[in-house]
Amino acid sequence: MEQLYTRWGKTLDADHVLQEYPRPLLKRDSYVNLNGYWDYTVTKQFKRPEKYDGRILVPFSPESALSGVGRQLQPDEYLWYRIQDGRFSPDWEKLDQGMRLILHFGAVDQSCRVYVNGREAAKHTGGYLPFSADITEYLGKASNEILAAVKDLSDTSYHAKGKQKLKKGGMFYTAQSGIWQTVWMEYVPGCHITELAAEPDLNRKLVRICVRSALDLPVKIQICAPAICQQGHEKECAVIAEGSGTSNRYIELPIPEVRPWTCGEPWLYEYTVTMGEDRAESYFALRTFTVEPDETGIPRICMNGEVQFQNGVLDQGYWPDGLYTAPSDEAMIFDIREMKKLGFNMIRKHIKIEPQRWYYHCDRLGMVVWQDIVNGGTCYRHWFVTYAATLISWRKWNMADIYPRLLSRTHKEGRLEFVREMKETIRLLKGHPSIAVWVIFNEGWGQFQTEDMTRIARECDGTRLIDQASGWFDQKGGDLQSIHNYFFKLEFTAEKERATVLSEFGGYSLRVEQHSACRKLYGYGTHKTMESLNAAYKKQMQKVKEQIPNGLCASVYTQLSDVEEEMNGIFTYDREVCKLRL
Repeated sequence: MEQLYTRWGKTLDADHVLQEYPRPLLKRDSYVNLNGYWDYTVTKQFKRPEKYDGRILVPFSPESALSGVGRQLQPDEYLWYRIQDGRFSPDWEKLDQGMRLILHFGAVDQSCRVYVNGREAAKHTGGYLPFSADITEYLGKASNEILAAVKDLSDTSYHAKGKQKLKKGGMFYTAQSGIWQTVWMEYVPGCHITELAAEPDLNRKLVRICVRSALDLPVKIQICAPAICQQGHEKECAVIAEGSGTSNRYIELPIPEVRPWTCGEPWLYEYTVTMGEDRAESYFALRTFTVEPDETGIPRICMNGEVQFQNGVLDQGYWPDGLYTAPSDEAMIFDIREMKKLGFNMIRKHIKIEPQRWYYHCDRLGMVVWQDIVNGGTCYRHWFVTYAATLISWRKWNMADIYPRLLSRTHKEGRLEFVREMKETIRLLKGHPSIAVWVIFNEGWGQFQTEDMTRIARECDGTRLIDQASGWFDQKGGDLQSIHNYFFKLEFTAEKERATVLSEFGGYSLRVEQHSACRKLYGYGTHKTMESLNAAYKKQMQKVKEQIPNGLCASVYTQLSDVEEEMNGIFTYDREVCKLRL
């Protein structure tokens, strides 16, 4: 494999890595970024290290080039991180005034224990979800140290893993481990805002906001008129609604100036919450995603009550130099903007959870998101979930999800973990207006009790559409008839209740010399020239358009960029060459 770098990776400043505020839906002035060089080592035993192998650039995984390590963590190893005085120095003036210091990890894959000055402050399992700890009581005025120990079983267990595989190849990619999202701290009052939950209601022209905290305290909310959208329309922020109430209870506020969120004009309402000495900022948008019959009775996906064909692209979220971690905020923005320029209005985030800033950029730029729940389960039986399943889908046979061995779901602990993480994923991301669809299972990978999972997801969020089984092993539930088709003739029969979507297709491959990561090539139809690939793409897109009158409501082209052996991207892996000439 040849090491590629993006333009952002080439110019990376190790002293200023991903410095932007990492949590746009609950933003404070207090913010200390801990990205940068930490000490690291790898051991065979779970024992505090006496020495370290070197430095690792956080938040890049040790497998990535940008980390400076370039080493695959194995399931029988422990990865240790350490940061000490100088990089980690508490502000005692704030702490002496009664403030608390909260330590946040955006994501650590898979299991992590955090020690502050030798005392355990937090432990967490789940490689895609954030966790935090109040470390105030563990601090010392003389010196301080944060130590994190990581264990990653990768694809040898039932934990969530996405496309990670220790033996990478084809549609599976380099396994990640350790810290791969921003590490940061903030100072907060003793009783502070822990979460902001906004439930906009476009039809009733109002929003319901819940300010969550440990104690029930008085809160004040101010909402500003939308100040900016993608087109660059700006105006002075003006307060259009105010309200007060008590934390942990919903406060309903009418919106006198309604500007619906659309892909063309993604208006965002900013609001400020004050609770005692704490103050936080957030935003919401007024929009709806529904399935409604058109004038002929065909179920259609609608945004704000109007039919919208969602022309999407599959996005794995991998980078050649940072792997799971984009090298910069600008890199994330580049992907979203370039897809919009090419005419796509939707991105399917494929079995990965991005840092929240990625969703924020989709919110403000007007890009609809289909969010996959990250798959888990033990080793997949590829002959079944790939080859046999493709035949089953082509013959339009239905298969019940009652075969846990075939679908790699024999461990009760793994099933319960999936439920917990699905709930947490929805809770974490439901505030982002760009998200239109929750995709629960993909191609049978770790699939189980599909109807139960659909019901649970609906209880967590009744405002989005649900794709319960993308590709195959459909159980006839959810809101979408979700089809993958890489090999067969595009023909669809609309259902009476669910919208019909082509949730994966295309995947045409083309190697671009000096912009490819390896010699092997994987895809769904190989081309040797740009002209050939573009002709095939345009021909396939024309077939997709011809199916819209028959009931097709969305399509997802595979994929946004090349990833390792998969060279079926619209862009090369380094994002330097766009293969489509539209």
